[in-house]
This record gives sequence, structure tokens and C-alpha cells, in this order.
Amino acid sequence: MRVIATGLLALFAGCVDEFQGSNIQFDFSPATAVSGASDHLTLYAYQDDPSVGRLFELQRFEIHKVANLDSPCFIDVGDHVPHAGLHVSQYAKVIGNDVGIPDITNPPANATEQAKITAATAVQRQNNVALLFGAGGIKAVTSASPSNYGLVAADCAAAEGIPPPRCTDDVSNKRRLAACQQAWAADPAFYEGTDRVLTSPLNGTAAGNVDGTNPINLAPVGGAQFYIDEVITNFDGFALYTQPDDQATPGGDLVLFGTPGIPTRGVIHVHMTNATTPSLFADLAIFSDLGQDDASF
Repeated sequence: MRVIATGLLALFAGCVDEFQGSNIQFDFSPATAVSGASDHLTLYAYQDDPSVGRLFELQRFEIHKVANLDSPCFIDVGDHVPHAGLHVSQYAKVIGNDVGIPDITNPPANATEQAKITAATAVQRQNNVALLFGAGGIKAVTSASPSNYGLVAADCAAAEGIPPPRCTDDVSNKRRLAACQQAWAADPAFYEGTDRVLTSPLNGTAAGNVDGTNPINLAPVGGAQFYIDEVITNFDGFALYTQPDDQATPGGDLVLFGTPGIPTRGVIHVHMTNATTPSLFADLAIFSDLGQDDASF
């Protein structure tokens, strides 16, 4: 459902108590989709009905795969990695060539035990990345950004653009690293994840994960939270919209909505649902005034 809000609350109109701030905690269902290349999600509090009432923007964010093999900048970074700037999709191949074992099922007779371990570990990392990237992989709730990467070059010899992932020579890796770091420096909110430390992205901010399991070890994951400056009280409900990055007005495509239950110890609970897709939902908990909350913090 596409809606345009009829008004935006500039102030909380009697709901603000010295702007002590609130904590918003989200548990998203596993069916929650990743964000598109040119859109983001916005959480609103509303008065009256979300389709015709007044919306107050609370938080913008996006949802991304932690390991995105489709990204030209899903790379290795830092002094601790063997090939800074290498696209992670090529890691097992390059490390296998480094130690002289391009095929771990058929190592040469003179291969050392350490070389075999190194090559096998690289293949295992590659397999883990494939699991993280797949349909059951971990999805991160992240900072929102309108940025996109520049042109990906057609081949390794091209003078312009980010070298494609298949280019693994030192020159290509250095060029890719420089181009990606330039994009990140230009926009600190532009998210790029990594499989090395799931909670510490290469760029941008991770607020948590969409509910599910880690496909590598089947451990449960999920839960995200945001801190905002305003005290959230006296609203009729909450709505989550998908919006194009270039949309200046409130509203968009309604994804989830829900009304608050009776607050428990100062915590507002909201079960948010989708009008047509039962598997798409979220549970929202709002600690609405951290400055006055002595029970939970």
C-alpha cells in the first residue's frame, strides 16, 4: 500500500519530557527481506491511522546480508590479511595457489602439513561465506545510506572502475582496495559487512541482526536496537515503510504496522504485522524514557 502522510509531527506535542531519549528494540521475523540498492526502511510513530494520520519519523535503517558476494567491495582489509583488497570470492583459489595446493583433494607429494592446513582452512572459509550469503544467511540491521559503488570495470586491464572480483593480481587488489576505501570514507553510513567479524562491518554501523540461525554453527541470532533522543509516548501505533532513498516526503510502501499494548514497567510492546504476508512480522519493545527508567537500566 502506497501512502503519503498528511503531516509530520515537528514536535512531540506534549509527549516530550526533557528529551531524555528512548531505546527501540526490534526482533524481525526471518522472512524480512534485504533492502534494495536504492531504498531504505523508516520506522514511524503515528497518530490515528497510518494511511491518513500524522507520521513522526523515529529511525531510518537498512537490512543487508552480512556476507554479500554480489558487492564489488566484499573484500579483505587490514594488515592481518594475506592479500588486502582481494575479493573474498577468490580467497580459496588465491591461498591455494600461494601454498602450491590448487586442489585440496589432490595435494602434491611434497606439500607440507602446514600448507595442507592453510589450503583446507581457506576452502572452509569459502564454504562458510557461501552459507552466509545464501538464503539462510545472516541479515544485519544497519545504518541507512543512499550511496552506491561506482562502475565495475569490464576487465582487469581497464584503467577506470573497480576491478571485477576475478582480478586477483596485486595491482588489481590495490586498486580495488583504494576505490572501496574511498567510497567508505565519503559516506561512513554506507554499509559493507565482512565474514571475519560478523558484528564489526568494514563500513557503516550494524544495529543487530534479523532473527534466524547462523548457518555455520546453527547458533540463534537476532535482535537489533537503536537509541533516539526523543521520549516516545502517547502514540496510537507504529508503522514501518520501505522508501526510495530520494523520497523527501513521509510515507512510502507500508511493510509492517501495529498498535502498542499496555506498557509493562514502562516498556511499550508492539507486535507489528504485514497485511497480506503472515510470515512477515516484528516485535517492537520501546523503553520510552531512559532518563526515568530505574527498573530496566
